[in-house]
Amino acid sequence: MSTTTTSGVAESPAPAKVSKDRPRRGLRANSTFNFWLFTGPFLIGLVIFVFVPIGWSIWLSFFEARFTVTPSEFVGLENYKSILTNEDFLNSLVTFTVFAAFIVPATWAMSLGLALLVNRLRFMRAFFRSVFFLPTAVSYVAAALIWKMSIFNGVRFGMANTFLGWFGIDNIAWLANPDPPWYWLVIVTVRLWLQSGFYMILFLAALQNIPRELYEAAAIDGAKPGWQTFRHITLPQLRATSTAVILLLLIAAYQAFDEFWNLLPKATWGQPPLVELYKMALGENQNYGVGSAGAVVLTLLICVVTLFQGKIMGFGRGEESK
Repeated sequence: MSTTTTSGVAESPAPAKVSKDRPRRGLRANSTFNFWLFTGPFLIGLVIFVFVPIGWSIWLSFFEARFTVTPSEFVGLENYKSILTNEDFLNSLVTFTVFAAFIVPATWAMSLGLALLVNRLRFMRAFFRSVFFLPTAVSYVAAALIWKMSIFNGVRFGMANTFLGWFGIDNIAWLANPDPPWYWLVIVTVRLWLQSGFYMILFLAALQNIPRELYEAAAIDGAKPGWQTFRHITLPQLRATSTAVILLLLIAAYQAFDEFWNLLPKATWGQPPLVELYKMALGENQNYGVGSAGAVVLTLLICVVTLFQGKIMGFGRGEESK
């Protein structure tokens, strides 16, 4: 409140003292320290369990290493020559390139279809989202054993053979005979069941981020709901998510191991590249040099296929260049 002097001039109030902020103390005082405190353990684990093994595998691939992971003699590219002339390994690469060409679009379509169905629900959306996502938490080993012993059991008590028996079809040995290759049906179905829920969540999040104004504008322009809006609005808006999903599916297809190892434990047909590398590195000869060279070749193949697919899908390009 201002005061008036004897001369009749009002005095302005004294300016308030500006209090300096108290310095922050404790963990909040140093953001850099907080960053390394929370990310440090993860980065240490990443270096020890990922980067160091990768570097050691590349180094080991140029040395003779039998029955030991300690390199003994430099052999140059001999290990790569040995792995690239191994018929079983090359056949597994060809087989799994075909497998990836089938399982990747099938999983993509199934995941997108589930996401579209769940997104259209008006009630119990969280329930169905959880139901479709739950298989993701199941171990590949456990799922493979369920498929092998309960659903696709070769005897008449298996669920699949019981269903076929209702129509007078004889029992099928799903996993015991490579001709015809019924084992692919078992492997594809278990992988679809395990993977689709996770990628459905990715598509569902992308669908919920599409502005509703686009559909309203399309309706004003005369676009019919259904295929037209899906083709011209929904699918283009899912371009980035679709690219990421396909990249992850490609990598997962070439890294398949658990279900094959448990469904086809003694078979010499239909084995993935990782199983062939496992036999080379941990089999009777225990040739870690050749096994490491095979791992490097498989990694490079995954990178090439992934980059090629990303180039086709326009991964990493700006919106203006698409």
